[in-house]
Amino acid sequence: MQPRLDSRQCEAFLSVIDHGSLEQAAQALNLTSSAISQRIKALEMELGNTLLIRSRPCRATHAGQKLVQHLRRVAELEQDLQTEFAGQQSAAIRIAIAVNADSLDSWFLPAMSEFLIAENILLEVLIDDQDHTHDLLESGMVLGCISAEAQAMRGCQATPLGVMRYLPVASQAYCERWFPQGMTREAVRHAPVLTFNRKDKLQSQILLEHFGLQENACPTHFLPATTPYNRSIVLGLGWGVIPDIMLRAMPGQESLVRLMPAHPVDVNLYWHSWKVQTPRLTRMSELLIRRARTVLLQPA
Repeated sequence: MQPRLDSRQCEAFLSVIDHGSLEQAAQALNLTSSAISQRIKALEMELGNTLLIRSRPCRATHAGQKLVQHLRRVAELEQDLQTEFAGQQSAAIRIAIAVNADSLDSWFLPAMSEFLIAENILLEVLIDDQDHTHDLLESGMVLGCISAEAQAMRGCQATPLGVMRYLPVASQAYCERWFPQGMTREAVRHAPVLTFNRKDKLQSQILLEHFGLQENACPTHFLPATTPYNRSIVLGLGWGVIPDIMLRAMPGQESLVRLMPAHPVDVNLYWHSWKVQTPRLTRMSELLIRRARTVLLQPA
């Protein structure tokens, strides 16, 4: 006999994934933690798989991720269908997507804001490095993502958006102190570098490819916020990489030195989404792809 999904059990499971704990999920659903736990155990028994790792925060197992993917897509389809049947074309619908910080802070919102307003779409944006946003789609946390991953997972499609070009830059004062003879290997070993977070490997790529240095070979600042990161480069705390699309509009960019103008770091971006989508998500995907291709570099 095929396993049957109980709506209350599925609601409890998703709530734990969203809130990270049984206790917070219980508060959100006005239930006890024991009731939440019992519902999830019953769901696991019905499906014959462990779905939840009861850690802090709680995480879905591999089987649980598959269920999260299914439940998110079903919820979106039901929401759109209910809106259509009710004749409320303007009723709000929530869509969770994963976006890398540099896209979010540069082209994404200007490109999509009018559409989101017109379609009454409420975004839930999860931010991660472009090499890791795909993990959020795979885990079922989002319905689409902007990623550097070219390969689509089963049931999804990956559409090229274009190239985000990163330029290594530093302030004039920084260069006079640390690179008086240019960006040599010995100078780079001692000069502070700015890195967004520990997932950010763009600077490491430059260090390895051009200077034969490992990522831990240099003094490193970690600043996981775009505006403070860019401002820190202008202030001379370290050298770093800034997308050219962001650099052109950045206050103070005229004073920055392009350290390796002949060697930018190019990152190919892709939009990952499910092949079967609701009409609104389909329209959103199509517009996102078109708009991205007007602002990002396109391969020759």
